[in-house]
This record gives sequence, C-alpha cells and structure tokens, in this order.
Amino acid sequence: MSVQAVIEFFNQRKKPVEILTFQDTSTVEKAAESLGVTHGEIAKSLLFKVKDDYVMIVMAGDKRLDNRKFKDVFQTKAKMPDVDEVMAVTGHPVGGVCPFGLKQPIPIYLDKSLQAYERVFPAAGETNAAVELKVAELKDITGGQWVDVSKD
Repeated sequence: MSVQAVIEFFNQRKKPVEILTFQDTSTVEKAAESLGVTHGEIAKSLLFKVKDDYVMIVMAGDKRLDNRKFKDVFQTKAKMPDVDEVMAVTGHPVGGVCPFGLKQPIPIYLDKSLQAYERVFPAAGETNAAVELKVAELKDITGGQWVDVSKD
C-alpha cells in the first residue's frame, strides 16, 4: 500500500520513476550495500515533532542531526515520534519513510548535506524499496526548503 502511494505521488506529477526493490533497505547500511552506492547517497528521511506539528528532514545517509542547528532553525528541541506515530502520520513504516505519497501534508526540508551528491536514493514507502533521483529533482518534486541541520 505504501509503495502504491509513492507511485501515485510520482504519477500525479507526471514524473514516472522506477521503484527499486531489494531484500531489505531499511537502514542506510543495508540500502547502500543493496544499491552499490556510498552511505551518503542514501537520502534518509527523518520525521520530527515540532510543537504540535511535524516536519520531515531529508539528509545524506552518512550524516547525523546537529541538535543545536535544529533548535536554531526550528526554535525547539528535536523530538522524534515513536514508530506507531510515524506510520500514522506518514503512512510509511520506519525504514521506508520518504517525502513522497505522505498520508498528510508535512513540510519537507532538505539538509545541505545532500548537495554533495548529484543523485540520491530515498526510500519509497517500504523497507525494501527505493527510488533514484537527482538532488535537483528531489527538491523540485518535494518543494523542499534547504536547511543546515547536520553535523559537519
């Protein structure tokens, strides 16, 4: 069901993409190994609760969140929802969370760490699915805003 929402998301935007499926791409390490790419090329999507709302940050897979930078940008401490809440809000399971085909509108932010790559591989709604996109395409298709919230 979740992959279908991703397919519909791309079809509605007249941007057909190939859904790449593997045994398990639920972690950066597993995804990079399955795809034969670096950890940085895996675009991990992280959901955060910001007061009573949510934001999604997509960053290079080899980067970690800098809590100070997050607080400077969002004026609150970074708080990740639990597994059930992630599924309820995004419609995607942890390990398959992506900025496509979301159950409800969520502001998307793209960390500057992605700019080191021409192409990246975000998940595609399931723990064994991904898509390949140029970073510019990821920005265009998600309407994401650039932020700097990763550790240098």
